Order: sequence, then structure tokens, then C-alpha cells
Amino acid sequence: MNKNKVAIITGATGGIGFAVSRRLGQDGYTVVLNGIRDEEGSKRVAELEAEGIDADYFGFDVTQEEAVTSNIKKIGEKYGRIDVLVNNAGGLGGRSRFEEMTTEFYRHVMALNLDSVFFASRAAIPYLKKGDHPTIINYTSNAAWNAGGPGAGIYGTSKAGVHTITRALAKDLAEYGIRVNAVSPGTIDTPFHQQIKSTKPEVFASWSKNIMLGRLGQPEDVASVVSFLAGKDASFITAETIQVGGGQSLGI
Repeated sequence: MNKNKVAIITGATGGIGFAVSRRLGQDGYTVVLNGIRDEEGSKRVAELEAEGIDADYFGFDVTQEEAVTSNIKKIGEKYGRIDVLVNNAGGLGGRSRFEEMTTEFYRHVMALNLDSVFFASRAAIPYLKKGDHPTIINYTSNAAWNAGGPGAGIYGTSKAGVHTITRALAKDLAEYGIRVNAVSPGTIDTPFHQQIKSTKPEVFASWSKNIMLGRLGQPEDVASVVSFLAGKDASFITAETIQVGGGQSLGI
């Protein structure tokens, strides 16, 4: 059995999630990637293994309670422990103003961003208790504070829930030495923005003007903070949210 520490990263087949997987793999973790595109997952694992990283893939939808619970249990039983859970999966889910918003859309966005954190964290806790400096790292957003742009109100609401559940989990798990923190990425240059980047490059380029450091973030900028929060140097940090946005949250 591999004796490396074990990190699970949800939504890890691209963008920030894959950058986090690579960085934690470089840090010496066995990284377990999750996604819903199994072919892409296999490619990503092969890519990491070619770099000398121990990697594994489990395909399941983080919005589906039974799938999350059973797969996290399989991972825990396979490796005997979980040291880090990165609840990276999430997304805007589309845009809808409240007057026209369907209940189905509301529930989908809440499930994608908030239910997924609850399902995965609950399932991982028994195995985190067996981990070394165990930790959960969630993702919130500026939208948790400013309620998001037009049509993104329920996204902001779901991310506000992530902010609070991060602190609630930290309180609940402190007695076991399990730390729980969150990162709040600003505008990160990922495939998430590919459509506007290709159709309206001038709009995409203008975004950096609203960032104090004058550039968009890179996935590696988030990965380095996740790496820090997962490590021993952050052993006295819990219930915190770290903004990774080049000062974007303050506006200029």
C-alpha cells in the first residue's frame, strides 16, 4: 500500500482543480482526482504519473449524495486514510434573475456549490480522523460578500453558505485536530472564461483593470495557497478564508 499522505480533489480534471492536484502531488501526496468526464480523468492521471506523481481517479457527480458517500468511502478504505479534502468542484451553473428562476435551477446551483461540500466532508471525516495534520479546504467567492453580478445571485448565496459551513466545520472538527479553511479565488485565467476570451477579448482584457496587482490570476496562484493551507506551516490556521485575487475584493 502506498504510504504517502492522501489528498482528494473534487472537480479536478481541469482548471484550478488540476493545478491543485499537480501541486499537491509535487508536495508528495498521493492525489485522488474526481470528475464527471472519465476519459479526461484518465488522461490527467496519466499526465501526473508521467511527472512521477502518484495519482488516482474516481468518477462521480458531487451533487449526488449516494455517489459521493460511496466513492469517498471507497477511497478511504483503499488508502486507509484521508489527509486532505479539497472541495474544488463548483460553478456558476448559469445565470438567472430571481423572478424567472426555476426551483430546479435554484436547487442545482445550491447542490453544485454547497451540498457537494457537505456530502464530501461528511463522508471524509472518519478517514480524516486517521490522517496526518488532516484538513478540509473549500472554495468560496467574492460573490459570497457582494451577492454576485446580474443573474448570479443564487451563486453568491451558495458561496456565502460555503463561507459559513467552513467555519461551522472548523468548530465541529477542532477537537479531532481537523482544520477547515477556504480560499476565495478572484478572476483566474482558466477555460471557465474561454468563451468570453475568444468572443470578446477586449472585455476579457479589461478585467485586469479592476485588480490591484494589474493581472488575472493563474491556477497556480490558487494551488500555492491550497498547498500552504494543507501543510504543517498552516497548523495553527483554521476557520479562515484567504482571498486569492490580487486585491480584487477591495475594488479600485
